Amino acid sequence: MNYEKDIEIDENSLDIEWLGQPALFMKYSQHSAQMRRNVDETKQALDVARAELDNEIRNDPSKFDLPKVTDTAVASAILTTSKYKKVFKEYLDAKYEADMAQAAVIAFDQRKTALENMVRLHGQQYFAGPKVPRDLPTLRAQRKVENERDQKMVNGISGKLKRNK
Repeated sequence: MNYEKDIEIDENSLDIEWLGQPALFMKYSQHSAQMRRNVDETKQALDVARAELDNEIRNDPSKFDLPKVTDTAVASAILTTSKYKKVFKEYLDAKYEADMAQAAVIAFDQRKTALENMVRLHGQQYFAGPKVPRDLPTLRAQRKVENERDQKMVNGISGKLKRNK
C-alpha cells in the first residue's frame, strides 16, 4: 500500500477520483481491521507468555533469583524476562501499525470531504482559468487603427483597379 500516493487528489480528474474513492476507503478499512486483529492476537500471545512465565517462576523461583514468591515479586520477574520483553515489543509494534492504519482510514474519510468540496468549487468555476479584464478604451483604439489600415488597403486596391480600366 502506498498511502502517500493514494491520498493525493488530482483536481483535473475529479470524476475518476470519485470513482476510486470507495475502493480506496474499503482497502484501507480492511487493512485497519487486519491490523486490529493483529493487535488482538499479539495481546493474546502476551497474556499466554505472562501466564507461562508466572507458572515457571512459581515452580522454580530460585531460577529467577526470587527468595520469596509473592504476587508482586512474580509480576516484576515476568517483566524482566527476555521472552516477555520480546512479545511485549511485538504487541507495541502491532498496536502502532493498527493506530497508523486507523489514521489512514480517517484520512480517507477526510479525502472524501475534500473531494466533495472540490466538486462544489468546480461547480462554482473556481478552477477555471483567470479571465483578463478587457481595457475597452485601448481595445477601441486598436480597432480604429486596424479599421483605418484596412480602409487604406481597400482604397489602394480599388484605386489600382480604377486605373487599370
